[in-house]
Amino acid sequence: MTSKKRTLFFSIFTFISLSTLLWNQFNTTKLRSVNNTSDNRVKACYVVLVRNSELDGIIPTMRQIEDTFNKKYNYPYVFLNNEPFTPEFMDKVRLSTNSDVLFGEIDQSMWGYPDHINQTYAAERRKEMEMQGVPYGSSESYRHMCRFQSGFFFRHPLLDQFDYYWRLEPYVDYYCQINYDVFRFMKENRKKYGFNMALKEHIETIPTLWDTVLSFTRSTYPHLLDRNDSLLRFITNDGGLTYNTCHAWSNFEIGDLSLWRSKEYLALFDHLDQSGGFFYERWGDAPVHTIAAVLLLKKHEIHFFNDIGYRHSDYTHCPVQQVYRTMCSCDPDISFDFNQNKSCLPFYLDAMMN
Repeated sequence: MTSKKRTLFFSIFTFISLSTLLWNQFNTTKLRSVNNTSDNRVKACYVVLVRNSELDGIIPTMRQIEDTFNKKYNYPYVFLNNEPFTPEFMDKVRLSTNSDVLFGEIDQSMWGYPDHINQTYAAERRKEMEMQGVPYGSSESYRHMCRFQSGFFFRHPLLDQFDYYWRLEPYVDYYCQINYDVFRFMKENRKKYGFNMALKEHIETIPTLWDTVLSFTRSTYPHLLDRNDSLLRFITNDGGLTYNTCHAWSNFEIGDLSLWRSKEYLALFDHLDQSGGFFYERWGDAPVHTIAAVLLLKKHEIHFFNDIGYRHSDYTHCPVQQVYRTMCSCDPDISFDFNQNKSCLPFYLDAMMN
């Protein structure tokens, strides 16, 4: 089969599988528009981890979220930073929404090095990964961020009052009008984790992640690798022997905080954290979250938000179905879903339908 034919086959398979999945979702889930008040609103918020220097990136994101969704529902924002927010930052953010905005600082226990990490060795490993050309291989702050997003954002005191979250980042775009309450949809349909792009991780950033996960599951929760109702086929092609590096891109993420607060996830994160992989390698929060969601949730508790058009860096998710053309401003021809070399959406669709 020629390269062009393979690409066409990949696109057709993905489109048909996605259409089938969406039809099944339409028949089994409840979508409804709700005029929110303080009495019926879900306990949910946007979570924004951002630097003061990224003000020019987060304001456009907020304006798009307000225009496409939040002006109808008025969910609050929680802004987090490992440094104090400046008055200018807070003032401009508050002017961008009519919703409540909370600002919090991340303390050293959630952002710094834990005692068991050899910082000299960690610095040596960063240098090695930089020389290998690994993305963010030399970055110390990126590793702190990934560890925080993996194991601590949901433990920040400002999130104690919330049950659901939507992760927002600076310098991203939202393209589609959302005419239903996403958080109420999650709650009423018992969804625990939502995403809209799936791709492959750089294996050189996570060489021992899967083995570390396996050492935990085999000793503590062996049944997690032998469940017929899971999405295990999304992340492994050989029944769990190896990790195929597929993950939901966590820069767009809508979830139930009870997933990360569960004793099973807290135990898994502690095991991963003790191994040192966040610092000695460059484990990202996206594969950590995805692996955990697959192991801990039933497949129907994970949701693909096809209807939320989104761009992060060079990758765009744009719904291709005709019904969205009047609701979305993105170009479906550039949707990452059909990237044969990098997209993991076909793996997810196959796991959902089998």
